[in-house]
Amino acid sequence: MYIYQGIEAGIGLWESLGNTVSMADRVQIFQGVRAYGDEVIQGCFSKVGVGRLKGLVSTTTTFIFFFFLLIAALLNRMEIRGTSIGQSIFDSRTSKTYHERIEFPLNCSNSVNLPQTCPENYPSVFQPQESSARTCPDYFRWIHQDLKQWKSSGITEDMIERGKPSADFRLVIVNGKAYVEKYNKPYQTRDVFTIWGILQLLRLYPGKVPDLDLLFYSGDKTMIMKRDYKGLNATSPPPAFHYCGEKAALDIVFPDWTFWGWAEVNIKPWEETLRAIKKGRERIKWGKREPYAYWKGNPYVAKDRVDLLKCNLSDKNDWNVRIYKQDWGKESQQGFKHSKLEDQCTHRYKIYIEGATWSVSEKYILACDSMTLLIKPKYYDFFSRSMVSMQHYWPIRRKNKCRDLKFAVEWGNNHPHEAQAIGKAGSKFIEETLTMRNVYDYMFHLLNEYSKLLKFKPTVPSKAHRVCAESVACLQKGLWKDFMVQSMVKSPSHKLPCALPPPYEPQAIQASLDREDKITRQVETWETEYWKKTKP
Repeated sequence: MYIYQGIEAGIGLWESLGNTVSMADRVQIFQGVRAYGDEVIQGCFSKVGVGRLKGLVSTTTTFIFFFFLLIAALLNRMEIRGTSIGQSIFDSRTSKTYHERIEFPLNCSNSVNLPQTCPENYPSVFQPQESSARTCPDYFRWIHQDLKQWKSSGITEDMIERGKPSADFRLVIVNGKAYVEKYNKPYQTRDVFTIWGILQLLRLYPGKVPDLDLLFYSGDKTMIMKRDYKGLNATSPPPAFHYCGEKAALDIVFPDWTFWGWAEVNIKPWEETLRAIKKGRERIKWGKREPYAYWKGNPYVAKDRVDLLKCNLSDKNDWNVRIYKQDWGKESQQGFKHSKLEDQCTHRYKIYIEGATWSVSEKYILACDSMTLLIKPKYYDFFSRSMVSMQHYWPIRRKNKCRDLKFAVEWGNNHPHEAQAIGKAGSKFIEETLTMRNVYDYMFHLLNEYSKLLKFKPTVPSKAHRVCAESVACLQKGLWKDFMVQSMVKSPSHKLPCALPPPYEPQAIQASLDREDKITRQVETWETEYWKKTKP
């Protein structure tokens, strides 16, 4: 309503000026509105808006009224946050007119106690307004490696059937519509938010995601182990999508559910969380932060984490480590007042350690600008395989945690510029390559490449039910619904997905592993020299 009122008011202003203001002056008024709208909204009206325009209008009060209405109309059309808000009519720098993007908000029109129907008015065809696409980040190359197991054999319907015991749900996409068959009840609402994320991909690129049939496991441990598919009588492994992988497994790595929010622990969708962390880290500049290594979390989910507790400050030792146990039950009762991620950028160094397997905390830790001390992981997620030791993080051995951590902190405090540079490089990697646009593009390319391997035409299973934004979100309540609304894609993209880079050559992968090994050995040499000079 405000958009139309603003436009009508602008037209009315234009016409009401009549012969009292020349055509040139009227054009200048309109250009002034466009060029200085942002400054006016930011509180500069008295300096910029009125100062530039008051001489052109005889009735200042009337102009100011219509001026704000017109600004409101233009700002309502601007693309402020990614895919959430419609494309602007005008680009104030180039005066280029763009295709208007129509929003399709969540439509929970039925009673909350009744099943929600899926609306049919959402676009079914993807219509980008560019002819070429940027190249995807380097970690997209691992898509080819994760699917390599099935490149020669393809994926058959029999493989899908045999993989059901390893899956929590089956997702089928036919003609751009998604259908889900559930097998197990996973921990919390991981499956729900994973499905929600895939639905947002379909909304971002309508009609572009091909027909497919896949299995998804939403637990912690890897499921498809290589050792189970070796030998003369071994069957071919079933494909299973999962949040992490490891050297001994064949799980297909997919973005985890927290990119759309983790309601059970009040962690907001990724875009909002990253925005908060970036703001929070500015409160204390790196040089003013505590000169210790910080870790906060639940230590009782893994032996390695329990072992980390020995590195905490005690009467006998100071390993330059400060550990804070996170009791999520107690925190929930207290309204999550002490677990805000944006409040945890207070130390120069932050520790990343795996939980039961990988941990979703990695991206939050790296985003803080503190130098990340990464305890050697066994598992990997979809983006971390392209990070480099001593560029994005400092490597820590699992078996020598305390000594390694103490040396890393000592080194950093003695080389503050280098330590701060590593911290900033890690944050830059997260900010620039782990945008939600890249997350969706990774999902798109992974699913697209996967679909090419199918040796059968996907059909809707008899026990599957259709899912869409309304059927998933409208029945939710509280934070669960809030996070879905916050993370929902409201309009199809006007851009193409990034261009998938080719796979790594085997020698390139080996060279990367050799480089990491060389860097790790160099750090160990520095540490050995340090401890020789340090009294026991």
